[in-house]
Amino acid sequence: QVQLVESGGGSVQAGGSLRLSCAASRYTINSYCMAWFRQAPGKEREGVAAIVTGTSNTAYADSVKGRFTISQDNAKNTLYMQMNSLKPEDTAMYYCAAGLPAVCYSGSWHAPGAMASWGKGTLVTISS
Repeated sequence: QVQLVESGGGSVQAGGSLRLSCAASRYTINSYCMAWFRQAPGKEREGVAAIVTGTSNTAYADSVKGRFTISQDNAKNTLYMQMNSLKPEDTAMYYCAAGLPAVCYSGSWHAPGAMASWGKGTLVTISS
């Protein structure tokens, strides 16, 4: 399985920006369904954004649409998520995950159980 390591989390004030990175190893991330999930304390893990790597097919949760952008860099074998206009409710542990392309095309990417590989997460804290 592809190994994933997230970075880029931190503490910022509301309205600020962060860029999360997910470095992949053992396999290239081309032709995967790659996604970012988040989990706030006491809440279930939820899908935030997804991309079919090697294509321009992306999907976003309604709560982040227009504020977050998922992208990839094949040369660096890395997935990114640019997060702008951050809100206190965006505070969570953010995880990178990988699955088969069919997971994205079927619209199942938001379900944690559909993804095969996971990173250990990076913490994002937004203060008001």
